[in-house]
Amino acid sequence: MDTVLALLPEGLPVWAAAAVILVSFFTAAVTAAFGLGGGLVLLAAMSTVFPAPAVIPVHGVAQAGANAGRLYLQRKSVIWPIVALFSAGGVVGATLGGRLAIEAPVWVLRGGVGLFILYSVWGPKLKSFAPGPATFVSTGAIAAFLTMFFGATGPIAATMLSATRLDRLNLVATHAACMMFQHAFKVIAFGLLGFAFGEWALVIAAILLAGFAGSAAGTRALRSMPEHTFRRGFNYILTAVGFYLLAAAALELRTG
Repeated sequence: MDTVLALLPEGLPVWAAAAVILVSFFTAAVTAAFGLGGGLVLLAAMSTVFPAPAVIPVHGVAQAGANAGRLYLQRKSVIWPIVALFSAGGVVGATLGGRLAIEAPVWVLRGGVGLFILYSVWGPKLKSFAPGPATFVSTGAIAAFLTMFFGATGPIAATMLSATRLDRLNLVATHAACMMFQHAFKVIAFGLLGFAFGEWALVIAAILLAGFAGSAAGTRALRSMPEHTFRRGFNYILTAVGFYLLAAAALELRTG
């Protein structure tokens, strides 16, 4: 036990690390099956037990690894031109997000994204949000910029991909590739800004292993899932995320 404690970041209890590792398995399984949802749950769990300065950087590594595992398992279904355009925008967004102080309050960002998601799922389709190179690049830039401040922006990419005609396998695999690169850019930015990832190496390694196991379980479920079931579940999860962001925005506004 003393050896394990010595390898953990100072002040982090063993039970807290174990709880997040367990949550990582289940959230990776949900994300592999439906393309999204797990990142926000994992972020919430980390925010509860991890020191605040470590939450976004460690979550970024965990999500980069989980999406890399999902990408490997679903690699034959990736639409790479979309990934390339999304990632090109992501380089710009992560660079700006890592260096600029955000002026808008966090509740404005969360609330805006929440409303955007709900409108995109249930409202009239915006012609300006039609799939295409400009949409993929701009969405990648916006998502990467915002992820530097509140972590889980997978629903933004998922909303973009929901406007395409991709089937469930292509959609989930392409989303995994997009998010892997986005989180990798974020991790690089935090590393350049001086975050001590080495202190978290053991926790991160365990989270990544649990995430890969969860991705494998979720991928098996995805392959056997009927398309209509996936579409319904995908929209329900997006809706839940949208309402979660609105509730978080309201809480931020009330307490801030």
